[in-house]
Amino acid sequence: MGGGVIDAVLALDGGNSKTDVLLVAPDGTVLSQVRGPGASAQRVGLAAGAATLDALVRQAVGEFDPALRAPYVRHTAAYLAGVDFGREQQALTRALAELGWSERITVDNDTFALLRAGTPRGHGVAVVCGAGINCVGIAPDGRTLRFPAIGRLSGDWGGGLFLGDETLWRAIRAEDGRGPDTALRSLVAAHFGVSSVVELAEQVHFGEVPRSRLQELNPLLLAAAGRGDAVARKVVDRLAEEVVLLASAALRRLDLLDVPVDIVLGGGILASGDAYLLGRVHAGCARTAPKATPRVVDVPPAVGAALLGLDELGASAGAEDRLRDGYRTGAAGREP
Repeated sequence: MGGGVIDAVLALDGGNSKTDVLLVAPDGTVLSQVRGPGASAQRVGLAAGAATLDALVRQAVGEFDPALRAPYVRHTAAYLAGVDFGREQQALTRALAELGWSERITVDNDTFALLRAGTPRGHGVAVVCGAGINCVGIAPDGRTLRFPAIGRLSGDWGGGLFLGDETLWRAIRAEDGRGPDTALRSLVAAHFGVSSVVELAEQVHFGEVPRSRLQELNPLLLAAAGRGDAVARKVVDRLAEEVVLLASAALRRLDLLDVPVDIVLGGGILASGDAYLLGRVHAGCARTAPKATPRVVDVPPAVGAALLGLDELGASAGAEDRLRDGYRTGAAGREP
C-alpha cells in the first residue's frame, strides 16, 4: 500500500496504567491494534506522554502498512486520562496535532470514550472507577458535563489508589487496636507476605514497595465485603454511594434525572462485576434515578474512542454494529 491518507480512524484510549490504540476502517473493521503503557500527561509530563503515544501510533500504523507516512488517517480520536481542565485539553491537542497523525484530531477525557462504548444512544452518564474515579455526561441536545477528578482537591472519594490506601489504613488500625477487627488484616499481610500489616506500611514508607501496588488490595476488599466483613462493607458501601452521587448529580445538572437514560459503569473496579458492589450501586440508582438504567460496559473503552472517531466520519450504524460485535464475539481479536 503506502502513500497518502487512508480512509480510517486512529482511536486512542489512554489510561493511567495502559494505552490502547486502534486503527479502524469506516465500516467498523479493526485494521490493527496495540497496547502500551499509560501516558497520562499529568503523571509523566506532556512531552513524555506525547512521545509514548506517538510510538504506539507508529506501531499500530506500521502493523497495517509499514510504508504509510504521516498524515496517516482522516481523523484521530484521542481520549486520555488526565484531560480534566480546558488548558490540559488545549495543550494536548496542540502537542498531538504537531505529530501529524491525521487531518483532524479530537482530544478529550477518556471517560467520554467509556460513555460512548457503553451506550449506542450517544448520550447519558458514565462513571469510571479505575485508578481514580470520574464522571461525565452528555445530554441529547449536546450539552456536556464533567468533573475535574484530580483527587481530594476536587472533592473526589474513591478510585483504586484511594481504596488501596483505605484498605491498608483499616487493616493497620485493626492490628494496633485503634479500630474494629477485620479480615482485611490477615488478607493484607498474606497478600504481601509480611508478618504484620505495619511491616507493609514500613516497606511502603521506605519505597521498598511502591505505593501504587496497594491497588492490588482492591479485589481483597471487595471479596471481604461480599463475605460480610463489616469493615470492608463500610468502605464498599461508601464507594457505591459515591458512584450513585456522581451519576445522580450529573443527571440532575443535565436535566436527565427523570427520563430514561443509561448510566454506564466502567473501570477496573466497577467492570470487575463484583455482585455486592454492583448490587448497592443498582439499589442506589433505583432510589435516586428510577428511570435510569445502570449498565456495566461490555466492550473496551477503546471501542468507544473508535466510535467517536467514526461519528466524525459520518459512519453508518452498521459500522458501529460491526465494531461492537467484533469485540463481543472476539472476531476483531482479543481485547486491546
